[in-house]
Amino acid sequence: MSIRITPTTTTRLSEVDFDHLVFGKVFSDHMFMADVEEGKWNDGAIIPYGRFEVAPSMSALHHAQAIFEGMKVYRSPEGNPMLFRWHDNFERLNVSAARMCMPPVPEHLFWEGFSNLVMIDKAFIPTKEDTALYVRPVYFATEEAIGVKASRSYRFIIFTTPTGPFYSEPLKVFIEQHFSRSADGGTGYAKAAGNYGGSFFPTRQAFDRGYHQLIWTDARENRYVEESGSMNLMFVFGNRLVTPSLSPSKLAGITRDSILKLARHHGIEVEERDISVDEILEQYAAGQLKEAFGVGTAANVAHIAEIGYEKNGKEERMILPSMADRPVADFLGKTLTSIKLGLSDDPFGWVTRL
Repeated sequence: MSIRITPTTTTRLSEVDFDHLVFGKVFSDHMFMADVEEGKWNDGAIIPYGRFEVAPSMSALHHAQAIFEGMKVYRSPEGNPMLFRWHDNFERLNVSAARMCMPPVPEHLFWEGFSNLVMIDKAFIPTKEDTALYVRPVYFATEEAIGVKASRSYRFIIFTTPTGPFYSEPLKVFIEQHFSRSADGGTGYAKAAGNYGGSFFPTRQAFDRGYHQLIWTDARENRYVEESGSMNLMFVFGNRLVTPSLSPSKLAGITRDSILKLARHHGIEVEERDISVDEILEQYAAGQLKEAFGVGTAANVAHIAEIGYEKNGKEERMILPSMADRPVADFLGKTLTSIKLGLSDDPFGWVTRL
């Protein structure tokens, strides 16, 4: 593959405050871009990060034919970029593409664009605790047409942003039992842009009541918990790690899979099954809800401090154990981070060193 590379003439590196990084606000020098029309891809190019023109009639603006991924790159003690489970993100991107009636992204194009982009902008990989280079592949329809049909042309872009923690404090979440994020037969398992846009209104309502995120429930009965905003959900009931089983309405999180594999590897009892709101309330009342946390590429392992819910038309809250008493989440989070940074053995072959 021949990628055309146009280096920037003015780096943004001096503008980045690596001591006070926030999530997704500053961007690296370059981006990778490739186009496909009628199934034929060009070679792609790495160019300076910046704006590009779109037509008002661009299909993605009208019919939400757009998907994305989230990945992170870390720096090893020797200074090498460390890519975490990149191939799983590539595969999930194409699962989303198939659901949204978009042509698959070729593996060689994804890899060459991604790896070369990281190497060119490796100076942007931060090194402080809880920081990383966040990588955003995004893929969207570009045909200039407003007919209700799949586009004939698409653009694939990868850009990066040095980031700090997605959440800076333990979370307060509310169990949403009126609005739904996704339904069986829908696009919940795809990382489709529209899934997130549709969640903003009820999430804003939760923000206004002092919560950081929602816990979504199933669309059929609003009885079983599914996921939370940008995260999959984990609970510790007694000494068991319990998480909602995957279904077509839930995103198959790569961090979720990593945490479950690590838990089983270290002898922690794991259950993947339906979890009802009633069960959570019962476990809490019995003193058995020991921990709750979210897991995701952006969030890593995010502790949940409070869970709000509605009972008989009144808002109630469950206050969970203190952050100092979270042995399961702490152990799994630290173990996963150690693997990502190359500080411990990688028994699953998750890390690729450039």
